Amino acid sequence: MKFSTIILLLSFFIVINFVLTQSANLDISKFGGKPNTDIAKALTSAWAEACASTSAVKIVIPSGTYQMTHVEVKGPCKAPIEIQVDGTLKAPEKPEAVGGDQWLRIGYVNSLTISGKGVFDGQGATAWKQNECAKKFDCKQLGMNFGFNFINNSIVRDITSKDSKHFHVNVLGCNNFTFDGFKVSAPGDSHNTDGIHIGRSTGVNVLNTDIATGDDCVSLGDGSRQVLIQNVNCGPGHGISIGSLGKYKEEEPVEGVTVKGCTLKGTTNGVRIKTWPNEPGTITVNDMKFEDITMDNVQNPVIIDQEYCPNNQCSKGTPSKVKISKVSIKGIKGTSATKEGIILACSSGVPCEGVEIGDVTLTYNGAPVTATCTNVKPTITGKAPACGEAATDTKESDSATDKKSSDSATDKKSSDSATDKKESTDKKTDKKAKQ
Repeated sequence: MKFSTIILLLSFFIVINFVLTQSANLDISKFGGKPNTDIAKALTSAWAEACASTSAVKIVIPSGTYQMTHVEVKGPCKAPIEIQVDGTLKAPEKPEAVGGDQWLRIGYVNSLTISGKGVFDGQGATAWKQNECAKKFDCKQLGMNFGFNFINNSIVRDITSKDSKHFHVNVLGCNNFTFDGFKVSAPGDSHNTDGIHIGRSTGVNVLNTDIATGDDCVSLGDGSRQVLIQNVNCGPGHGISIGSLGKYKEEEPVEGVTVKGCTLKGTTNGVRIKTWPNEPGTITVNDMKFEDITMDNVQNPVIIDQEYCPNNQCSKGTPSKVKISKVSIKGIKGTSATKEGIILACSSGVPCEGVEIGDVTLTYNGAPVTATCTNVKPTITGKAPACGEAATDTKESDSATDKKSSDSATDKKSSDSATDKKESTDKKTDKKAKQ
C-alpha cells in the first residue's frame, strides 16, 4: 500500500471520528435556545433526545447569558449524559415566576455529569425579603437552584450556584454522587440558603468546593450514609451541620460521615450535630469524624446540640431521643470567636457515647479555648481542652456542664415533590428545621 493511500485512509478515519464525536454533542441552539431568551423548552428538548440515545451525549450551553424558568427532566436514560454549561443562566426574580420549587430538577438517572465554567444565578434577593422562616417553622418554600433526586454514579464539577432563593442544592435518594470544584456564592444575610443539603443518600462526596452563603455550607439530613466532605472552604455561613434530626418519627439513621481538611472562616458555627428535644425521632447517629479542620474566627467551632430549638419554636419537656455515638474530633486548629471552643450538649435520655477529642489547639483572644460537656464523658488525647477547662495535656474528662449554644435562625428543608412512594415518605421526614 502506497504511503499516500495510508495517509488518505488515516484522514478518512479522523474525519469519521470527528463527525461521530460532534454528533454526540447537542448544542441547545439546535432546539431554539438563544442568549437572552428562556431556554427551558430548549434544554428539555435536548434532554429528551439525549436520554433516548444509546451512546453518550453531551448537551452544551455555550457562553452567553440566558433566561430559564423551571426545568424538570427524568430518566432512566439509555446512556451517560453530560450537561456542559459555559454560559450564565438566570432565574426569574420573583419566586412565583420560576414555575417550580426546584429551578433545575433532575431525577432517576445514572452516569450524569454537569460541568463547565457556567453560573446558575437564582436571583434570590427578592425572595430573601419574603422569607418568614425566622418567624415560623411552617414557612413558605421559595425555590432551590438544583434538585438532584435518585441519581447514581454521577458528578457535578466546576459550575457555580449563585444567589439561590432557598437551598442551592438538595440531594435526595442518591448513590455515589460527587461534587468536585463546585462553587456556591450568596451573601451572609441570605436566609435558608444552605449550600448543599444531603438526605437519604449514600456515598455523597463534597470535594474541593468553595461555599459562601447565608446558612449551612453543607447540611446532612436523615438517612445520610458514607458521606465525605473534604477540602471545603466555608464562609460566610452557619458551618457544616449534621441535622437537624429527630423531628419526625420516620427518620432514618445517619452513619459514616467524615469532615476532613476543611477551612471555616467567620461562620456562626464550625462543625456540629443538632437534634430536636421533645420530638418522636429515635434514630442513631454513628461514626462521625471531624478531623484536620482549620477555624478562622468561628463561633462555636465544635458543637453537639441535642436541645436544638431555634427561636423557641419547640418545647424541651423531654430530652432528644436521638442516640449519638462514636464521634471523633481531632486536629482542630485556628481561632474561635467564642471562649467555649467545644460544646457537647448531649441528651440526658440517651447520653452520647464513644466521643474522642484529640489535638484541639483552638485559641480565643490568644488563650486556649474551653470545653463544656453535658451527658457525655469524652476521651481526651494529646493537647485538648477537658470538660470545664482550657486546653491541657490529659487523658480523660470526668464531668459535664450544662451549657449549650443554639443557633438563632431557623431552617426548613423541602424534599422532592414527585409522586414516587419513597419521595412522598421523604417529603414528610426530610423537612429540616433550619437555622
